[in-house]
Amino acid sequence: MLELNVNGAAHQVDVPTDMPLLWVLRDVLGLTGTKFGCGIAQCGACTVHVDGAPLRSCQLPVGTLGNRAVTTIEAIGATPAGARIQRAWLDHEVVQCGYCQSGQIMSATALLAATPAPDDADIDAAMAGNICRCGTYVRIREAIKAAAATP
Repeated sequence: MLELNVNGAAHQVDVPTDMPLLWVLRDVLGLTGTKFGCGIAQCGACTVHVDGAPLRSCQLPVGTLGNRAVTTIEAIGATPAGARIQRAWLDHEVVQCGYCQSGQIMSATALLAATPAPDDADIDAAMAGNICRCGTYVRIREAIKAAAATP
């Protein structure tokens, strides 16, 4: 039995320690906002925060978490940076199909939390591992800049 801190709540889960966090979130805890994309940590759709750092949950064994705090898309709007990013995403109509957007938002939020006034190079570096098959990259960049400019 493992105890996980997810979105500020303690959860007891009876899963193998090598089970990817993604499947614990989706199949055990019912938090389906985090998406399965590639399964090899290359597309970013499964991005969550672990102690504030964006990590790919599809390749993260749940047994390696210990007592570190996991934040998913379901709770990111409760953070100041997350609320600004989500508002900017809507204002700039970033979403097209929407499948990758939870991972995009998680990466963008981590960027703003660490770098409140990112330049283009900061945005490129933070978002490089997130693939959007619809190609909304221009709107993503605009939304991140708008969120950074919002107090």
